[in-house]
Amino acid sequence: MAIKGADRLGLVEDYYFVKKLEEIRQLNEQGKKVINLGIGSPDMAPSEATINALVQTSALSNAHGYQAYKGIPEFRKKVATFYENTYGVILDPNTEILPLLGSKEGILHLSMAFLNPGDGALVPDPGYPTYTSLTKLTGGKVVTYDLNDANGWYPDLDQIEKNGLEGIKIMWLNYPHMPTGTRADSSKLQKIVDFAKANNILLCHDNPYSQVLNEEKPLSILSLPGAKDVAVELNSFSKSFNMAGWRVGMMVGKAEFLGAALRIKSNIDSGMFLGIQNAAIAALDNSEEWHTLRNKEYAERRHFVYQILDYLKASYTKEQTGLFIWAKAYDEVKDVEKLIDNLLYKANVFITPGSIFGKNGRNYIRISLCGTQANLSEALDRIKKIPLQDLIS
Repeated sequence: MAIKGADRLGLVEDYYFVKKLEEIRQLNEQGKKVINLGIGSPDMAPSEATINALVQTSALSNAHGYQAYKGIPEFRKKVATFYENTYGVILDPNTEILPLLGSKEGILHLSMAFLNPGDGALVPDPGYPTYTSLTKLTGGKVVTYDLNDANGWYPDLDQIEKNGLEGIKIMWLNYPHMPTGTRADSSKLQKIVDFAKANNILLCHDNPYSQVLNEEKPLSILSLPGAKDVAVELNSFSKSFNMAGWRVGMMVGKAEFLGAALRIKSNIDSGMFLGIQNAAIAALDNSEEWHTLRNKEYAERRHFVYQILDYLKASYTKEQTGLFIWAKAYDEVKDVEKLIDNLLYKANVFITPGSIFGKNGRNYIRISLCGTQANLSEALDRIKKIPLQDLIS
C-alpha cells in the first residue's frame, strides 16, 4: 500500500549537497579520489581543552540525563562574557541567551515562532538556501531581495520598500555574508535596523563567520543602536571553533523573541548533552593565539584557491571574510553548472556553483577553504592539467 507524503514535501527539494555528495561517493568508489572543495566543514580539530572537557564530562556517571532546554547557567554566562568581550554587547544570561543544536535549528524555530501561513519573509538572493526552504516548510511566503556586486552585496532598502512590504514579518540577513564573503558594515547594518524598526519587521541576523579571516573587529548586529528592539542573532561554534559536527550554537536577543523560539524548541528537542555544553564553555576560553593560528592556516590555503581561480580566469576580490572565496566565472563560461561538472569528472575536484544560492549567483562559483594545503595543491595541479577550453566548453 502506498502512503502519500505530506504536500509540503513538494515545496522543497533535497539539499543540493545531499545529491552531490552521493555523486562524489560513487566516484570515490570507482577510485577517483575526488577532492571536495564545495562544503564549509572545518577539517581542523577544536582546541585540546574543548576535547578534554567533552571527554571528562562524558566519564561522569551523572552527566548523561536530559538537560534543561535553556542549557546550564554556566554555558549561558560564558556566552554572555564572550559577547561582551568580542562584540561589546551586554546580554542577560537568564533571558537573552538560548543554546541551540547548531544555528540551523534556530532558523527553524524562528520561522515556526513568527510566521503564520502566508506571512512574508524577506530572503537574500544570493543567500543561505535554508532561509528559503524553512520559510516554505513553515507556510510562509518567500520574498527575495536582490544582492549584487553593483550594490556591494547589500540590500537596496528603497527597492525593497517599492516592491511592497505588506505581510512581511521577518527579514533574514547574514554579515559577514555567505556565500559572497562581504564584510559586516556597521553603517549599512544600522540602516537595515532602522528600516526594520520603521516597518515592524523582525530582523534575523545569522552571524557564524565574524571570527574567520576577519581583519576588523567582529560585529554583532545587537551592538547597534536600537537593534535589540527589533533583532535576534544566531551564532555558531561550527566555523569559529572547528565544531561543525558537534551541533552547538546560540540565539541571542530580546527575551520575548527568545521566549517565542523556546516554546517551539521545547516541543522539538530534549536539551543539549552536558558534555557538549562544557566543551563549548572551554571553546569560548580559546586564546587569541588559537584563533590567530586558525586564521593563519586559512590564509595560507587561500593562496591556492586564488591560483585555481586565476587559472579558471574567474574574477574575485581579496577583501572577503569567512570560509569561502566567491568569484565570478570567466566571461566565456556560458554554463557554470557544466563547468562544475567538468571540474568534477575531468579533474576530480568539486566546487560549488553559485546558482544554488539564488538567481543572482548564476554566473558565480564558490570554493571552500576547508581542505588541507596538500589537497588544495593537488586540486590546483589536477585542474591545470586540463586545458581551460576543455573545462569551460
